[in-house]
This record gives sequence, structure tokens and C-alpha cells, in this order.
Amino acid sequence: MKRRTVLATALAGAVLATTALTGCGSSSGSAGGKEVTELRYQGSVGAVTLPELAADLGYLGNVKLKWIGNTISGPQDIQAATTGDTDFGGAFNGAIVKLAAAKAPIKAVIGYYGVDKDSYTGYYVLGDSPIKTARDLIGKKVGVNTLGAHHEAVIKTYLTRAGLTPDEIKQVELVVVPPVNTEQSVRQKQIDAGALGGTLRDKALAHGGIRPLFTDYQLLGNFTAGSYVFRNDFIKKNPDTVKTFVAGVAKAVEWARTTPRDQVIARFQQILTKRARNEDNTQLQFWKSYGVNGKGGVIEEKEFSTWIDWLKGAGELNGKDVKATDIYTNEFNPYATGGGAA
Repeated sequence: MKRRTVLATALAGAVLATTALTGCGSSSGSAGGKEVTELRYQGSVGAVTLPELAADLGYLGNVKLKWIGNTISGPQDIQAATTGDTDFGGAFNGAIVKLAAAKAPIKAVIGYYGVDKDSYTGYYVLGDSPIKTARDLIGKKVGVNTLGAHHEAVIKTYLTRAGLTPDEIKQVELVVVPPVNTEQSVRQKQIDAGALGGTLRDKALAHGGIRPLFTDYQLLGNFTAGSYVFRNDFIKKNPDTVKTFVAGVAKAVEWARTTPRDQVIARFQQILTKRARNEDNTQLQFWKSYGVNGKGGVIEEKEFSTWIDWLKGAGELNGKDVKATDIYTNEFNPYATGGGAA
């Protein structure tokens, strides 16, 4: 079975599971009008997510987070939220578009990661690699963290802009590699190029011997790339909890943006130490930015419409009509009206 078919099957399964979940009334929600105040979520190894930072800073009020494990895949994370295995999840906006097109009852509520001059993903090759242009990738293997998300969308945008035909683009093989293994896979020549972002990118660059073929920042400039989503039924039953969560994460976005970098990293180190998950914390020293473009993570329509247009052009939406404004809401974000989190 082709990888894309596997992804499509997983998305469809997530939607069917959510339908059953909602139908039998077993989804997370309030009992007798009382709202949920504990949110289940997935984390990231050796990193501090914005909700975790918000919780540690005391910005989530009476809302608590319950870590149930880690994920390396945005599509998997939002599928878990869609099926009710978690209460919220985050992914590349293009992946959210695809899930929404499959009629998943979800809503994006705040941006949580993006691309800027400090926070970006590069597609790296060995320093002496003969690969120097997009055309040189034909017949080669490129490592990405998952299919159907940010890394795939960016590499295919790069190839398309370079003039490769759809048939030539199909000859560039995308291989799923966990981000923590990408550097090693490139160095051992298991793949010809690999997507590296954030602290893992800077850690790999510090080791030397690799160079970027291109970066998503060079290709697309500043933009918020991913959002957190909740199920519609969860939002309906727990509007105050969602509002508290969004306001807290929004405030954490601005705290990380305005606080001196060394202080942010020190806070991250404290959080990793306190949670005691036996993680490698060496990548934290390379942190520079979450890359969120909008103030407080406010979502702009173009952050979804850009990927709707791209997915339509690539034939990924199968003729389905998807509107950006139906996928997200800023109603819970205090920064959306020019204010801020109290």
C-alpha cells in the first residue's frame, strides 16, 4: 500500500472514530454542566511545548495538563485529538486542512509554531554532496518527519517552483525518519537529504559537515505554520476551558518572544528537570524562537488558504470545497481584538 494511501486511510479512520465517539456520547466534555479542567495531550522529546510553558508560568489558571506520551508527527497528533484519545493536538496547517476536508469536526484555535529568521526548517545534504539544485534530487531519498505535513508540502513547493514536472517530483522519494535520527541518517548516507529544524538543526550544524540545499524561510518568508485544534463537541461543552487554554498559550507566545533568550532556555531546563522524563536536554541550548508570526498566535486566513490552494493544485483535496474561515477561529484569543492576556 502506498504511503499516501496509508495516510488517507488513517485520516478517514480518525473521522469515522470521531463520528462513533460523538454518537455514543463518550467524548470528553462536561458532566452536568461542569467543564473539564484537565487536558490530555502529547509532548515532544527534549522540547518544551507552548502549553507546557504556559502551565509552568501559571498562565493556565485552574486548567491542568495531563501528558500521555510523545509524538513526532503532527498528523498523528491531531488524529489523536479527533478520535478523543487526547483533548487537543497540533499540526501543520496543511494537515489540518486535509483532516477538515475529510469532514473531521475540529477547529483550529491558535497558532503554535512557524517560520522566521531564527526558527526554520532546512533541507540538508552532506558538505561534499553532488546535490546542489532541485533537479539533483530526482531519484534521491529525502528524509521527512511524516508524510502529508509541513516537510512534504515545503519540499514539493520547492520542486514545483524549480520547474520540475509532476512525474519528476514523483521520482523524489520521501522517507519518514524520526527528527532525532535525521542528522545521523544523512551522515551515514541512508538518505540523500534530510529536513532539520529548530534545535536539532542547529545542533547538527554545530557538528559541521552538512549544508542546506534550501530552507522554508528562504522559500516562503515569515509565517505561522501550525495550529492547535480541539474537537467541536469539546469546544461546545467546555468553552471556558478552551478560552483559558488559548489565552494562556497566547500569553506564553509573547513571553517567549519578549523574554531574553538565556532566560527562556533556563526556564526550559527547569521544566525538563521537574517533569523527569529521562530526556536528552542538550538541544535546548540551541533554541531561538517558536517562530509564531501573529501576536499571541492569532491566526490569519492566509495561513490556511495558502495550503488549501496548494493542496487543490496538487489534487490532494479530490475536488472538495474547503473554506479557510470554516477551519479556524480566533474567538478565544484575547490578542485577536487588539488586547492581550490578563
